[in-house]
Amino acid sequence: MNFDNINLVALLGDVFAKHGPSVPAAAQTYSPADFSVHFFLQLALIMLACRVVGWVGTKFLGQPQVVGEMIAGVVLGPSLLGLFFPDLQATIFPKEMNNVLYTGAQLGVGLYMFLVGTTLRLDHFQTKARSAMGVSFAGIAAPFLIAFLITPYLVRIPGLFAAGISQTNATLFMGACIALTAFPMLARIINERGLANTSLGTLTLTAGAFDDAASWCVLALVLAAFGAGPGVAVLAIGGGIIWSAFVLLFGRKLLAPLGRVVVREGEMSNTVLGITLILFCVSAFIMDAVGIHAIFGGFILGTVMPRGLFALELKKKVEPIAVILLLPMFFTYSGLNTRLDMINSSEMILIAAGVLVASVLAKFGACYLAARLSGEDNRTALGIGALMNSRGLMELIIINIGLQKGIIGPALFSILVLMAVVTTMMASPVFELVYGRKARESGELGELNATSGGPVSNLA
Repeated sequence: MNFDNINLVALLGDVFAKHGPSVPAAAQTYSPADFSVHFFLQLALIMLACRVVGWVGTKFLGQPQVVGEMIAGVVLGPSLLGLFFPDLQATIFPKEMNNVLYTGAQLGVGLYMFLVGTTLRLDHFQTKARSAMGVSFAGIAAPFLIAFLITPYLVRIPGLFAAGISQTNATLFMGACIALTAFPMLARIINERGLANTSLGTLTLTAGAFDDAASWCVLALVLAAFGAGPGVAVLAIGGGIIWSAFVLLFGRKLLAPLGRVVVREGEMSNTVLGITLILFCVSAFIMDAVGIHAIFGGFILGTVMPRGLFALELKKKVEPIAVILLLPMFFTYSGLNTRLDMINSSEMILIAAGVLVASVLAKFGACYLAARLSGEDNRTALGIGALMNSRGLMELIIINIGLQKGIIGPALFSILVLMAVVTTMMASPVFELVYGRKARESGELGELNATSGGPVSNLA
């Protein structure tokens, strides 16, 4: 459909005519004013789409708000809005704006994971350490075994992987993709399901963190072998371990004075908030600079932040902006790089189905068995498997890197996007079926908020 004659597009064209064409050309140069005029419209539409799609998913599909926000990102991209209304989509989301959205996306997801870190119950982790390590190991080993079995076939299909890529590198990349647990998505689901302060939530979140960190380290190895050099892998793995160890060993003692100041004053002052956000930015920068990801820097720092009044005040001041304004940019940025229309033949559909089934078996099945062998009861083990099977937007990040670096082609990219969307949508309803419903009936978990799909306090 041609939207050249639609009043909305014409109106937007008139507005953007002062700052650039409605459908930007590759050679168009954008000034700061051009970015501004697009950015505020984009933010308004992103928040509107996330609220509306999230409400629909919660009301009619039983999905938490976060899953609706993930789908909203895809809706705003070329897979839906760009497919039916290409002129409108190109006018609102010119490619030149992607870097601006990317920066906001990293800030949003980093701040959210920082807040999630402040809810982590280390006492629960200590009592469930054996189970967490078992689940984490299974969630890494089984995906790489599956990747070892299916990659030789995938490599032979033209266009899925880069021409000339070694089977070892292809296998490592596929294993990393299947092993991901979508750490930020898992955190949102755990909080919205009322699991943040439970041993099950802590166990799953900890195992997911280890799995994602391992996947990023493997990706660093692949990038090193693909031409970036061995220094990339050494810096990522070594730097990540050193910074994490420093924060976990010394962070609580060094940060304790901030907590005492908040308790003495009865609230968090702007000075304390400023110091806290500076520390968050430093930690995110270090983990991003070494090649892991900024979100792990935020999460690691959050785990050692003072608890009690400090954590409550931090949540009250930061959570609304992070969750409502910044985090939706993370979903939209990934959605703008998603092309589901690439799965356009019977062969691609069969491959997509095979990758999906293999991924579910490798993650859900392996984590369930590991939890059972670690002593968890059947219902808890099924709940862990359901949550660990969620891949979400972390999957989109890693496969976007693979596409940009020339490791995979657009077809495999789209297959892995579909796997990410389906496994994420499975997580909440399957969890409620095997664990959540009975836990709420018995009083182990609180009732879900009828509006948001989560508990009344997402990060309590």
